[in-house]
Amino acid sequence: MPTADDTLPHQRLAELREIKEAARKGPDPAATERQHAKGKLTAYERIELLLDEGSFTEVEALRRHRATGFGLEQRRPHTDGVVTGWGTVHGRTVFVYAHDFRIFGGALGEAHATKIHKIMDLAIAAGAPLVSLNDGAGARIQEGVSALAGYGGIFQRNTKASGVIPQISVMLGPCAGGAAYSPALTDFVLMVRDTSQMFITGPDVVRAVTGEEISQNGLGGADVHAATSGVAHAAYDDEESCLEDVRFLLSLLPANNRELPPAEECADPADRRTDALLDLVPQDANRAYDMRAVIEEIVDDGEFFEVHSAWSTNILCVLARLGGQVVGIVANQPSSLAGVLDIGASEKAARFIQLCDAFSIPLVSLVDVPGFLPGVGQEHGGVIRHGAKLLYAYCNATVPRVQLILRKAYGGAYIVMDSRSIGADISLAWPSNEIAVMGAEGAANVIFRREIAAASDPEAVRRQKIKEYQTELMHPYYAAERGLVDDVIGPGDTRSCLIRSLAMLRSKHADLPSRKHGNPPL
Repeated sequence: MPTADDTLPHQRLAELREIKEAARKGPDPAATERQHAKGKLTAYERIELLLDEGSFTEVEALRRHRATGFGLEQRRPHTDGVVTGWGTVHGRTVFVYAHDFRIFGGALGEAHATKIHKIMDLAIAAGAPLVSLNDGAGARIQEGVSALAGYGGIFQRNTKASGVIPQISVMLGPCAGGAAYSPALTDFVLMVRDTSQMFITGPDVVRAVTGEEISQNGLGGADVHAATSGVAHAAYDDEESCLEDVRFLLSLLPANNRELPPAEECADPADRRTDALLDLVPQDANRAYDMRAVIEEIVDDGEFFEVHSAWSTNILCVLARLGGQVVGIVANQPSSLAGVLDIGASEKAARFIQLCDAFSIPLVSLVDVPGFLPGVGQEHGGVIRHGAKLLYAYCNATVPRVQLILRKAYGGAYIVMDSRSIGADISLAWPSNEIAVMGAEGAANVIFRREIAAASDPEAVRRQKIKEYQTELMHPYYAAERGLVDDVIGPGDTRSCLIRSLAMLRSKHADLPSRKHGNPPL
């Protein structure tokens, strides 16, 4: 017969299973029901959606806090309100932590923070992406300064990991106060409408200090941050679609800055003709069109991930594939403000370019830009300083860079949009391109001002001078004749030319000057 010593291991194993199952279910079944009633999933349910089935390995599931006072010693649930570990997405290792709102409202205490610190350190050491599923009430007030120090450790690691591993923050609940700065330090912030909010000071504080009445969603909801503040890169209607897009985004990113982005077998022929672009892009430089349709025609299978689709819509930033290889595309959007550059567009594109450069993602710039947006508001808002961010990002980028001018490229905006003069490796242009200091009409009015004013028929002379300027300086081969454009290509050859150019540049190596770091115009 088995002795007590023989049965003890089996008892211990059963006890372990019970503890882990209880931790997964949470300390209160009603808390799970409340979470679901709000349209929110639990931390474990979210991780299951994010990671490949059966791939999650949890770390420190049995961790409990050691704090006392304010009744905390009576409440010591396992996990301490955050689930941490790793798994795979499309077979590649990804680290994750998820706040469990059912426990202390997901609030961060010392043990909670230590778990996050550990998983962040592991992600950095292993060289794998980190995804945070945020649904927490901020610092655990009962633990005082220890909780604040925990946030400091997270911020320090966010910064250490920046440009080393991809960091994605998924906002699935409230994120207030200093806690909002961790997502702000990461590469991507994705939010779910109605259930997630981010703000430094909540509506009650805003009302007390400024007298303004506003709801939580009105102050820091998903659409506010996706379209107005630019804090969020995308907003979704539900958690399922959001987490599915996180999986797609991860498929476009390398594991770390020492690896190239993952390539895929491509059934879309590299030499596929793109003659549809002739009809998509109007010949008249003043007519609007949707640059997304151009991107969809060019990239593999028409698929891409757009960053900040609702913010600063006069420029597009997307991740896609060309010939199976990941590329970052920066494109002026003629259907929004005629595609001009302004403060918001400059910041949006600059940050995206830095991301691509940090993770060895080649850059393709699709140019159709009339210039920078004029106006007192822009000048007083610092368009010079913000425009310089975009210029700095391009000049500092060492990844392969290909520029394509579709129609017009005027003034300083032409220079800033990755012209040959600031380091583009290859510059291509369509036969419809116009590269000049400014449009022909404005140029003629400046150059021939006196001659036009003195003429008996000023309007006829003005039209003549506009045509003269166009003929002399704005024909599509002017830049090519001076080596500022490498080739003028037909729209139907666009996809194949881009793929060939990027293939040639795949082994590009460029060194930056020896320095601690530059001083970009932040």
